[in-house]
Amino acid sequence: QVQLVESGGGLVQAGGSLRLSCSTSGIIFSNHVMNWYRQAPGQQRELVAAISRGGSTNYVDSVKGRFTISRDNAKNTVYLQMNSLKPEDTAVYYCNAAGYALNYWGQGTQVTVSS
Repeated sequence: QVQLVESGGGLVQAGGSLRLSCSTSGIIFSNHVMNWYRQAPGQQRELVAAISRGGSTNYVDSVKGRFTISRDNAKNTVYLQMNSLKPEDTAVYYCNAAGYALNYWGQGTQVTVSS
């Protein structure tokens, strides 16, 4: 059974930091591209950050320089360090594991940034 479990969300003031974690089980973690998506109320889900099997990273322009994605293949876990948070970062953040044939999703964790 595949499980992706996010943690680390919460309420933070603008300018603050949070670190999201996504712990996985039931997949060969190192074979998957790992992604963080977010969805704000009334908006489409958007890709925030991605890390390849080899560790290359990509970010949406709005978070470049503020967010850092990383992975620990030994712990089957992907992280999203979020600094200098802004109210517009408020959303539900989802972990995604993209394999060669299948995608898997976590249940999401709420991040709320107050002004």
